[in-house]
Amino acid sequence: MLKSKVLSQNYLQADETPIPVLDKDKEGATHQGYKWVYHAVEIKMVLFDYRPTRSREGPNDILKNFSGHLQTDGYSAYEIFDSEKTTLLNCMAHARRKFEHALTNDKERAEFVLTQMQKLYAVEKIARDENYSHAQRYELRQQESVPVLELLHNWFKENIMLVLPKSTIGEAMAYSLARWKRLCIYAQDGKLEIDNNLVENVIRPVALGRKNYLFAGSHDAAQRSAMLYSFMGTCKLRGVEPLEWLKNTLSKLPDHKANRLEELLP
Repeated sequence: MLKSKVLSQNYLQADETPIPVLDKDKEGATHQGYKWVYHAVEIKMVLFDYRPTRSREGPNDILKNFSGHLQTDGYSAYEIFDSEKTTLLNCMAHARRKFEHALTNDKERAEFVLTQMQKLYAVEKIARDENYSHAQRYELRQQESVPVLELLHNWFKENIMLVLPKSTIGEAMAYSLARWKRLCIYAQDGKLEIDNNLVENVIRPVALGRKNYLFAGSHDAAQRSAMLYSFMGTCKLRGVEPLEWLKNTLSKLPDHKANRLEELLP
Protein backbone atom coordinates (compact mmCIF):
# COMPACT_ATOMS: atom_id res chain seq x y z
CA MET A 1 0.00 0.00 0.00
CA LEU A 2 2.74 2.46 0.97
CA LYS A 3 4.77 1.36 -2.06
CA SER A 4 1.91 1.99 -4.47
CA LYS A 5 1.21 5.44 -3.00
CA VAL A 6 4.85 6.50 -3.29
CA LEU A 7 5.21 5.22 -6.85
CA SER A 8 1.95 6.83 -7.96
CA GLN A 9 3.48 10.29 -7.48
CA ASN A 10 4.95 12.30 -10.36
CA TYR A 11 7.93 13.69 -8.43
CA LEU A 12 10.36 11.42 -6.58
CA GLN A 13 13.80 11.88 -5.10
CA ALA A 14 16.02 8.79 -5.16
CA ASP A 15 19.21 7.76 -3.41
CA GLU A 16 20.90 4.60 -2.14
CA THR A 17 22.99 3.54 0.83
CA PRO A 18 25.00 0.37 1.58
CA ILE A 19 24.14 -2.21 4.21
CA PRO A 20 26.31 -5.22 5.16
CA VAL A 21 24.48 -8.56 4.92
CA LEU A 22 25.77 -11.88 6.23
CA ASP A 23 26.95 -14.12 3.42
CA LYS A 24 25.56 -17.63 3.94
CA ASP A 25 28.23 -19.07 1.66
CA LYS A 26 31.16 -17.57 3.59
CA GLU A 27 31.06 -18.01 7.34
CA GLY A 28 31.65 -14.73 9.16
CA ALA A 29 31.81 -12.72 5.94
CA THR A 30 29.40 -10.04 4.84
CA HIS A 31 28.06 -9.06 1.44
CA GLN A 32 27.46 -5.38 0.63
CA GLY A 33 23.85 -4.89 -0.29
CA TYR A 34 22.02 -1.62 -0.84
CA LYS A 35 18.89 0.07 0.39
CA TRP A 36 17.45 2.13 -2.45
CA VAL A 37 15.29 4.99 -1.20
CA TYR A 38 12.44 6.76 -3.00
CA HIS A 39 11.03 9.90 -1.40
CA ALA A 40 7.65 11.25 -2.49
CA VAL A 41 8.12 14.91 -1.65
CA GLU A 42 4.54 16.09 -2.15
CA ILE A 43 2.91 13.53 0.17
CA LYS A 44 5.84 13.17 2.60
CA MET A 45 6.21 9.42 2.27
CA VAL A 46 9.29 7.27 1.70
CA LEU A 47 9.91 3.79 0.31
CA PHE A 48 13.02 1.76 1.16
CA ASP A 49 13.76 -1.15 -1.17
CA TYR A 50 16.59 -3.60 -0.51
CA ARG A 51 18.65 -5.01 -3.37
CA PRO A 52 21.76 -7.23 -3.22
CA THR A 53 23.68 -4.91 -5.57
CA ARG A 54 24.00 -1.27 -6.65
CA SER A 55 23.24 -2.11 -10.27
CA ARG A 56 20.48 -0.38 -12.21
CA GLU A 57 18.32 -3.51 -11.90
CA GLY A 58 16.86 -2.18 -8.63
CA PRO A 59 15.55 1.19 -9.85
CA ASN A 60 14.66 -0.31 -13.23
CA ASP A 61 12.31 -2.75 -11.51
CA ILE A 62 10.80 -0.33 -8.99
CA LEU A 63 10.38 2.61 -11.40
CA LYS A 64 9.36 0.70 -14.53
CA ASN A 65 5.92 2.38 -14.57
CA PHE A 66 6.99 5.74 -13.14
CA SER A 67 6.48 8.96 -15.06
CA GLY A 68 7.29 12.49 -13.95
CA HIS A 69 10.34 14.11 -12.37
CA LEU A 70 13.07 11.96 -10.81
CA GLN A 71 15.77 13.76 -8.80
CA THR A 72 19.07 12.00 -8.11
CA ASP A 73 22.69 12.73 -7.23
CA GLY A 74 23.87 12.00 -10.76
CA TYR A 75 24.63 8.29 -10.30
CA SER A 76 24.74 6.61 -13.73
CA ALA A 77 22.26 3.86 -12.79
CA TYR A 78 19.45 6.41 -13.16
CA GLU A 79 20.46 7.58 -16.65
CA ILE A 80 17.96 5.26 -18.32
CA PHE A 81 15.11 7.29 -16.81
CA ASP A 82 15.87 10.40 -18.85
CA SER A 83 13.13 9.71 -21.38
CA GLU A 84 9.90 11.01 -22.85
CA LYS A 85 7.92 10.03 -19.77
CA THR A 86 10.53 10.85 -17.13
CA THR A 87 12.56 14.01 -16.58
CA LEU A 88 15.81 13.45 -14.70
CA LEU A 89 17.13 16.30 -12.58
CA ASN A 90 20.21 16.50 -10.39
CA CYS A 91 21.18 17.83 -6.97
CA MET A 92 22.74 21.27 -6.47
CA ALA A 93 24.11 20.25 -3.07
CA HIS A 94 26.32 17.60 -4.69
CA ALA A 95 27.69 20.19 -7.13
CA ARG A 96 28.30 22.64 -4.27
CA ARG A 97 30.28 20.06 -2.27
CA LYS A 98 32.72 19.70 -5.15
CA PHE A 99 33.61 23.39 -4.83
CA GLU A 100 33.85 23.18 -1.05
CA HIS A 101 36.50 20.50 -1.59
CA ALA A 102 38.23 22.77 -4.13
CA LEU A 103 38.76 25.64 -1.68
CA THR A 104 42.28 24.44 -0.87
CA ASN A 105 43.10 24.09 -4.56
CA ASP A 106 41.79 27.39 -5.99
CA LYS A 107 40.30 29.51 -3.23
CA GLU A 108 39.35 32.47 -5.41
CA ARG A 109 37.42 30.53 -8.03
CA ALA A 110 35.84 28.13 -5.53
CA GLU A 111 34.67 31.00 -3.32
CA PHE A 112 33.14 32.78 -6.31
CA VAL A 113 31.05 29.73 -7.19
CA LEU A 114 30.05 29.09 -3.59
CA THR A 115 28.96 32.72 -3.20
CA GLN A 116 26.73 32.44 -6.25
CA MET A 117 25.29 29.14 -5.06
CA GLN A 118 24.59 30.71 -1.69
CA LYS A 119 22.41 33.24 -3.51
CA LEU A 120 20.42 30.34 -4.99
CA TYR A 121 19.89 28.87 -1.53
CA ALA A 122 18.90 32.27 -0.14
CA VAL A 123 16.04 32.28 -2.66
CA GLU A 124 14.94 28.86 -1.44
CA LYS A 125 15.02 30.06 2.18
CA ILE A 126 12.76 32.99 1.38
CA ALA A 127 10.24 30.70 -0.31
CA ARG A 128 10.36 28.24 2.61
CA ASP A 129 10.15 30.87 5.36
CA GLU A 130 7.28 32.67 3.65
CA ASN A 131 5.50 29.38 2.91
CA TYR A 132 5.26 30.18 -0.79
CA SER A 133 2.99 28.18 -3.06
CA HIS A 134 4.52 26.34 -6.00
CA ALA A 135 3.47 29.18 -8.31
CA GLN A 136 5.02 31.81 -6.05
CA ARG A 137 8.25 29.84 -5.72
CA TYR A 138 8.44 29.49 -9.50
CA GLU A 139 8.03 33.25 -9.99
CA LEU A 140 10.66 34.04 -7.35
CA ARG A 141 13.13 31.65 -8.96
CA GLN A 142 12.52 33.16 -12.38
CA GLN A 143 13.30 36.61 -11.02
CA GLU A 144 16.19 35.80 -8.69
CA SER A 145 17.65 32.35 -9.42
CA VAL A 146 17.66 32.15 -13.22
CA PRO A 147 20.03 35.15 -13.66
CA VAL A 148 22.45 33.58 -11.18
CA LEU A 149 22.29 30.22 -12.96
CA GLU A 150 22.99 31.90 -16.30
CA LEU A 151 25.92 33.82 -14.82
CA LEU A 152 27.40 30.63 -13.36
CA HIS A 153 27.00 28.71 -16.61
CA ASN A 154 28.86 31.36 -18.60
CA TRP A 155 31.55 31.61 -15.92
CA PHE A 156 32.09 27.84 -15.96
CA LYS A 157 32.49 27.79 -19.73
CA GLU A 158 35.06 30.59 -19.60
CA ASN A 159 37.05 29.40 -16.59
CA ILE A 160 37.25 25.67 -17.24
CA MET A 161 39.75 26.47 -20.00
CA LEU A 162 41.99 28.24 -17.49
CA VAL A 163 42.46 25.42 -14.97
CA LEU A 164 44.03 21.98 -15.04
CA PRO A 165 41.44 19.30 -15.93
CA LYS A 166 42.66 16.95 -13.19
CA SER A 167 42.79 19.64 -10.50
CA THR A 168 40.08 19.67 -7.83
CA ILE A 169 38.64 22.93 -9.19
CA GLY A 170 38.79 21.61 -12.76
CA GLU A 171 36.94 18.44 -11.80
CA ALA A 172 34.35 20.48 -9.87
CA MET A 173 33.65 22.63 -12.92
CA ALA A 174 33.50 19.61 -15.22
CA TYR A 175 31.06 17.88 -12.87
CA SER A 176 28.69 20.85 -12.91
CA LEU A 177 28.98 21.54 -16.64
CA ALA A 178 28.23 17.92 -17.51
CA ARG A 179 25.04 18.10 -15.46
CA TRP A 180 24.14 21.75 -15.93
CA LYS A 181 20.83 21.28 -17.71
CA ARG A 182 19.66 18.85 -15.03
CA LEU A 183 20.92 21.08 -12.23
CA CYS A 184 18.79 23.97 -13.54
CA ILE A 185 15.52 22.11 -14.16
CA TYR A 186 14.31 22.81 -10.61
CA ALA A 187 13.95 26.52 -11.46
CA GLN A 188 11.31 25.71 -14.09
CA ASP A 189 8.78 24.11 -11.71
CA GLY A 190 7.83 25.34 -8.25
CA LYS A 191 7.13 21.86 -6.92
CA LEU A 192 10.74 20.74 -7.46
CA GLU A 193 13.51 21.06 -4.86
CA ILE A 194 16.95 22.54 -5.51
CA ASP A 195 18.68 19.44 -4.11
CA ASN A 196 18.28 15.93 -2.76
CA ASN A 197 18.83 16.87 0.88
CA LEU A 198 15.35 15.74 1.91
CA VAL A 199 15.94 12.15 0.84
CA GLU A 200 19.47 12.22 2.29
CA ASN A 201 17.97 13.20 5.65
CA VAL A 202 15.67 10.18 5.46
CA ILE A 203 18.65 7.88 4.84
CA ARG A 204 20.65 9.02 7.89
CA PRO A 205 18.98 6.59 10.34
CA VAL A 206 20.32 3.71 8.22
CA ALA A 207 23.87 4.97 8.76
CA LEU A 208 23.20 5.18 12.50
CA GLY A 209 21.66 1.72 12.48
CA ARG A 210 24.71 0.19 10.84
CA LYS A 211 26.78 1.27 13.83
CA ASN A 212 24.40 -0.48 16.21
CA TYR A 213 23.29 -3.71 14.55
CA LEU A 214 26.37 -3.95 12.27
CA PHE A 215 24.71 -6.10 9.57
CA ALA A 216 21.53 -7.79 8.39
CA GLY A 217 21.35 -11.55 8.99
CA SER A 218 20.22 -12.37 5.45
CA HIS A 219 18.91 -10.80 2.25
CA ASP A 220 15.35 -11.49 3.43
CA ALA A 221 16.10 -9.80 6.75
CA ALA A 222 17.51 -6.78 4.91
CA GLN A 223 14.29 -6.50 2.88
CA ARG A 224 12.14 -6.78 6.03
CA SER A 225 14.18 -4.04 7.66
CA ALA A 226 13.61 -1.92 4.54
CA MET A 227 9.86 -2.25 5.14
CA LEU A 228 10.29 -1.03 8.71
CA TYR A 229 12.46 1.87 7.56
CA SER A 230 9.71 2.80 5.09
CA PHE A 231 7.10 3.02 7.84
CA MET A 232 9.35 4.71 10.39
CA GLY A 233 10.72 7.14 7.81
CA THR A 234 7.21 8.08 6.74
CA CYS A 235 6.24 8.62 10.39
CA LYS A 236 9.15 11.03 10.78
CA LEU A 237 8.32 12.92 7.58
CA ARG A 238 4.68 13.33 8.59
CA GLY A 239 5.29 14.20 12.23
CA VAL A 240 3.78 10.96 13.57
CA GLU A 241 5.24 9.43 16.74
CA PRO A 242 6.58 6.03 15.50
CA LEU A 243 6.02 3.94 18.64
CA GLU A 244 2.46 5.18 19.13
CA TRP A 245 1.68 4.55 15.45
CA LEU A 246 3.12 1.03 15.64
CA LYS A 247 1.21 0.14 18.81
CA ASN A 248 -2.02 1.57 17.42
CA THR A 249 -1.61 -0.19 14.06
CA LEU A 250 -0.77 -3.60 15.53
CA SER A 251 -3.79 -3.41 17.84
CA LYS A 252 -6.16 -2.61 14.96
CA LEU A 253 -4.64 -4.87 12.30
CA PRO A 254 -6.29 -8.22 13.27
CA ASP A 255 -9.82 -6.84 12.85
CA HIS A 256 -9.17 -4.35 10.07
CA LYS A 257 -10.64 -5.00 6.63
CA ALA A 258 -8.03 -5.86 4.01
CA ASN A 259 -9.51 -3.42 1.49
CA ARG A 260 -9.08 -0.55 3.97
CA LEU A 261 -5.44 -1.05 4.94
CA GLU A 262 -4.56 2.38 3.57
CA GLU A 263 -6.31 3.86 6.61
CA LEU A 264 -3.54 2.42 8.82
CA LEU A 265 -0.66 4.14 7.03
CA PRO A 266 1.15 6.79 9.11
